[in-house]
Amino acid sequence: MSQKQKSFTSTLSAAERLQLLVASISDYAIYMLDEAGIVSSWNPGAERFKGYTAAEIIGQHFSVFYLDAERAAGLPARALETALRDGRFESEGWRVRKDGSRFLASVVIDPVYTPDGRHIGYAKVTRDITERRSAERRLRESEERFRLLVQGVTDYAIYMLAPDGTVTNWNAGAERIKGYTESEIVNTHFSRFHTPEDQALGLPAKSLGIAAEKGRFEKEGWRVRKDGSRFWAHVVIDAIRDDAGALVGFAKITRDVTERKAAEDELARANAALFQAQKMEAIGQLTGGIAHDFNNLLGVLASGLDVLTTNNRPYAETRMIDSMRRAVERGATLTQQLLSFARQQPLQTDNFNINTLIANFEPVLQRAGNADIEFRVELRASAAFVTIDVARFEAALLNLVVNARDAMPAGGMLRVKSDNVELSANQIGSLPAGLYLKVEVCDTGHGMTDDVVKRAFEPFFTTKELGKGTGLGLSQVYGFIAQSGGEAVLGSTPGEGTTVSLYLPVLHAEEQRDQAPRTSDKADIVLVVEDEPDLLEVAAELVRSIGYEVLTASNGSDAIGLLQARPEIDILFTDVMMPDGISGIELARQARSRWPGLKVVLASGYPLPALRAEHGNMDDYEFMNKPYRLADLAKKLRSAA
Repeated sequence: MSQKQKSFTSTLSAAERLQLLVASISDYAIYMLDEAGIVSSWNPGAERFKGYTAAEIIGQHFSVFYLDAERAAGLPARALETALRDGRFESEGWRVRKDGSRFLASVVIDPVYTPDGRHIGYAKVTRDITERRSAERRLRESEERFRLLVQGVTDYAIYMLAPDGTVTNWNAGAERIKGYTESEIVNTHFSRFHTPEDQALGLPAKSLGIAAEKGRFEKEGWRVRKDGSRFWAHVVIDAIRDDAGALVGFAKITRDVTERKAAEDELARANAALFQAQKMEAIGQLTGGIAHDFNNLLGVLASGLDVLTTNNRPYAETRMIDSMRRAVERGATLTQQLLSFARQQPLQTDNFNINTLIANFEPVLQRAGNADIEFRVELRASAAFVTIDVARFEAALLNLVVNARDAMPAGGMLRVKSDNVELSANQIGSLPAGLYLKVEVCDTGHGMTDDVVKRAFEPFFTTKELGKGTGLGLSQVYGFIAQSGGEAVLGSTPGEGTTVSLYLPVLHAEEQRDQAPRTSDKADIVLVVEDEPDLLEVAAELVRSIGYEVLTASNGSDAIGLLQARPEIDILFTDVMMPDGISGIELARQARSRWPGLKVVLASGYPLPALRAEHGNMDDYEFMNKPYRLADLAKKLRSAA
């Protein structure tokens, strides 16, 4: 301000300075009314938003600004009466501009008195609050729409927390998911939704701390409903801050994803079961193939030894031959164990009550333990009939009991249990849905780690010291149960023990079998077909040693040619696996179709059930497993049909 301006303002009276102040205000209509309500002054603010110039409005009654209905109701006069009586009148309402448009006004009327107390009129201040009220209305409408939206959501629990974790509001979704009404939960701490385990670990406070620090917390975990039941929740907590950045609370959204988690867990179990089944199937195929080839080698040795023993030998040679025969028998036992795992060992099945089998076998199982082990048998199964190979089932059970005993060198508890279980599809391995009989062998021994459990059923895998285990025990159990249409499951915790569960399908109908005996006259000429040269030579010599005339062929095509050339051949003795595309089974079928009276004996290291699964019905032929002994071969040739 210049010196001249300062000098001018300093010479003004208080009244003059007040008049200049009022005249400079443009956001408020400030004007005077006389005792009757006639406008006696008018500032620029009044002209700006009411539209009247001072010359147009001074001398008119202030009621010109009111709506017709308000004037008719006497509202202007009552406003002045209230101001005079109470010392002040204040209200909000619609007013009218010169052009007829309306605006929402905030009005204050104060009575004006002279120094001696004489009433001379009114001071009136009016402000246009149309835009402010419109903004407030829009905000209220937005808040109401948001409230309706939040309250309308029932799939999500949406609520606010104070900075200390106290619940401040509650939507319908929260009530549906968690079970609490708004009156029950507001002003209580949100930690009540966490499990006792999570509360003990301080997870509620940690989640708020992370949200406050990083702005957001997101996690899944178990939560607790009002009734105590648990559900798997997806939780998001967002920090809410004011314009200054101060924390004012948290927005929390919770969704019940129990069904999704159950589906994911089921898919994971199915994938794990599929992977395990594929792995064990691949190992089984490899094991079966090796065992088959090894059987061929043993067949050469066994047959050769049988031929050697037909002639008189010195005592030393006889002893050596006996030692060799025992070695062959041990090798044959090993291949049978491998084939058992590969599910290629023929089963002698029948329908039995598992409870009866276990009860009858209990004395043997008890003797397998020791005095420091408490042995219990708990048979709860009701529909306990299954189709099973008794000898192999008992061997599997004994194997498991011995393993349990070895896991408890200092003693413990060993239990053999049976029970009925209803399984859904793929709940246990790849078993279909249905009723199963579960046999469990439980011990309280040293247990196994997860890595060991995953490999326990693999052949030759063992944790025992060198020379104390072959690693084939559990693999035989697994292969036998799988071949019987069931599943074997191993569960173990280090330091707590191990449980092996065997699931077998419950029998619903008697199995029908054709067991009619077959007889045959002795044949004179045998055609031996074998692709392994050494085994072909030994097999031919073995057949000759029991009085047959022998012809040989190394493949199916040569065999057909010999059959055509020598129709007097009585028996076709052929290996199943052939290299030239014509398998032994196909050879047998072709030969039978052309020479119906031909007798056929099939030989294979693979068991008959496995061959039937691949090639179909073979009941028209005799069958024998490799390696074969002289007595077994003679019996089959004589009974060939």
